Amino acid sequence: MNRIAIIGAGVTGVTTAYALAQRGFDVTVFERHRYAAMETSFANGGQLSVSNAEVWNSAATVIKGLRWMLTRDAPLLLNPAPNWHKYSWIFEFLRQIPNYKANTVETVRLALQARENLLAIAEKENIQFDLERRGILHIYKDKASFDTAEKVNELLRKGGLDRDPVTNNEIHAIEPTMAGDFYGGFFTPSDSTGDIHKFTRGLADACARMGVDFCFDASISSITRDSSGLFTLIVDHTNPDNSDVADTRRHEFDSVVVCAGVNSRQFAAKLGDHVNVYPVKGYSITVCLEDEGSRSGAPWVSLLDDSAKIVTSRLGVDRFRVAGTAEINGFNRDIRADRIAPLTSWTRQYFPQVATSRVIPWAGLRPMLPSMLPKVGTGRLPGVFYNTGHGHLGWTLSAATAEAVAEVISRARASAGFAPA
Repeated sequence: MNRIAIIGAGVTGVTTAYALAQRGFDVTVFERHRYAAMETSFANGGQLSVSNAEVWNSAATVIKGLRWMLTRDAPLLLNPAPNWHKYSWIFEFLRQIPNYKANTVETVRLALQARENLLAIAEKENIQFDLERRGILHIYKDKASFDTAEKVNELLRKGGLDRDPVTNNEIHAIEPTMAGDFYGGFFTPSDSTGDIHKFTRGLADACARMGVDFCFDASISSITRDSSGLFTLIVDHTNPDNSDVADTRRHEFDSVVVCAGVNSRQFAAKLGDHVNVYPVKGYSITVCLEDEGSRSGAPWVSLLDDSAKIVTSRLGVDRFRVAGTAEINGFNRDIRADRIAPLTSWTRQYFPQVATSRVIPWAGLRPMLPSMLPKVGTGRLPGVFYNTGHGHLGWTLSAATAEAVAEVISRARASAGFAPA
């Protein structure tokens, strides 16, 4: 009675598999792609950023969004075309504005716990993922934006994070390669960066060594639960030698954990739950540092430009990741040139020594709940659990939410009279 199916092999699904395997459960992970970490966990901004834990449910964010609606390269872009899912999510998002402070503080606390867990896992399993523990530097061009950030800082401190104000001179001392003048900034020495794709793939390998079964190229067409509490998953397994031929199989489990990212809403509906995850698209570029001038001119300290909504991370010697923007436009995964261009322009403005002749663009869908807090815990049906909806902080929070849902599952099994073998 310890057979658990996990839907999704992104960072939340794989960390959940690891936490459950550590507790002795028999875990199978289903992933529709051929490998782990091929969607939102593929090429994000790379930050493990407790300092970016502020939720977006504020009147200021709404006002900015309305002002930017007609600007194609704006940091936040809303497609106003009518869609029930979109507008139901926006309505629930607006209802969460009164919880802005409490949700931000809770996110900070969760992120601090997750950071310690993730770094401990990486060390234990010897996962190499271009980790840089050089901190994250938030930069502000004017006094008004700095003063707003100072108010956010009070919430971060309340959650337990130390983030220090810095002057323009201190900004350039912390990251000497950066060009330009700033009113000021905030520096979080305890934050770090790395390659989420490398980490997730490395952790998936560790899970496999522990006995976790990964079913890739596997699309779940239905989930049912019988009167005994047994779940049956009907899964189409793609033939790797012939993608046009699918092998449909039945799989039976005692429990199901939904970690399906932006597809979590549809799986929740099959299981009788309302989990209103919406796909908020973000973009990134990976700048290939192919010459010595670019390598020496690119920053090692991670940056967050709050006005442009752009973050950066240095991924080893020869890669520089620049990511940002938010686009509320449904399940559209198109890589738009007018959304990539601001990332390249920003790089050229602040790091003129970095050549942008070879830039790899990417777009991914962040699985966001209206509250900006993930759904972690039980569903309506016994045996159904969730670890999803982490939004722009999936990697930052995953190692804590995986432990949390694994504890919930362990208690549920114990209360039913079963324990891991």
